[in-house]
Amino acid sequence: MTIMSGNAVGMISSGLPVITVAIALLISFWLGEQFAGLIPALTGNAFLGGVYGTTMATMGMLSTAGIVLTMDGLGPIVDNAGGIAEMSGAPEIIRERIEPLDALGNTTKALTKGYAMGSAALASLLLFQAFVLEVARYQAKIIDLTTITSAQATLLGTKLSSLGTSLALNHPDVVIGALIGAMLPFVFSGTAINAVSIGAYRMVEEVRRQLREIPGLREGTAKPNYAAAVDISTRTALRLMVVPGAIPVVAPLVVGVFLGWAAVGALVVGATISAIPLAIMMMWGGAAMDNAKKYVEMGHFGGKNTETHAATVVGDTVGDPWKDTAGPSLHILIKLLNTISLVFIPLFLAAIIIL
Repeated sequence: MTIMSGNAVGMISSGLPVITVAIALLISFWLGEQFAGLIPALTGNAFLGGVYGTTMATMGMLSTAGIVLTMDGLGPIVDNAGGIAEMSGAPEIIRERIEPLDALGNTTKALTKGYAMGSAALASLLLFQAFVLEVARYQAKIIDLTTITSAQATLLGTKLSSLGTSLALNHPDVVIGALIGAMLPFVFSGTAINAVSIGAYRMVEEVRRQLREIPGLREGTAKPNYAAAVDISTRTALRLMVVPGAIPVVAPLVVGVFLGWAAVGALVVGATISAIPLAIMMMWGGAAMDNAKKYVEMGHFGGKNTETHAATVVGDTVGDPWKDTAGPSLHILIKLLNTISLVFIPLFLAAIIIL
């Protein structure tokens, strides 16, 4: 029931943030279109005005990064304070006072991770628009946009208009690219969570080994080998992140080489659309499951050492990889997909298009 409820909370929680981001995009783009004539550099182009408006909205959202980083730092500080209190054998009343702060830290971390995902969504739209503009620039053979002539500007506008038909959904390469892009956040999240699972298993094996081999450890008269546990977690984290790290690099290159730039553009859009609600679901659902355990440990529903507490521990085991590993890393995925796609445009324009 804990996992089911956590899933439900995460899924429902994705609704309002996604709608908020969509409204922010709509209003910023519309305002940019309406006031494009006030900025001489835009030469009255409504589309470029919309892009400019979205840019300003993104900058405005990022301007609050200071308070967001402060909120994000609260969680680890309180969490470490709780760990120090437990390891030092502090009185129970100190731990009881830290628990509510730990729950607050989980909540603020979930909110700041949602902020990161929202800013990534706005940034990915700008990067996609830059991707389309760069494709048009390469096709028009314009080397430097800062020294563009009026004739080149007209040609660039014509190329931009014609690119819209290449990205239409009636092209199979675009549909294939969008499907692959929508799949990537799920595969990426799955490999990241699997890495956590493998690391946890190795850690459990190390704990069992130390309990078996270190005399007096079970009785509490000897200290465990902390360095070995830290070494296992560090090595596992570094080695098992190779596959998730390769996904956003390899996927656009393979799709671009065989299906062309339009499929890569669709891949980026598909990945962004599926990553935003998935990330919010995992971050907020995971935080809900973690806080459910803390709520029971504060004495509610029977408190510790009950079946209810055991159920919330299972939920917390599922929620931690969601909120701390897979969810927050998805905004890096979509940013990296956009960046790789933008850098390798010349390769995609010379692609072996099989459709």
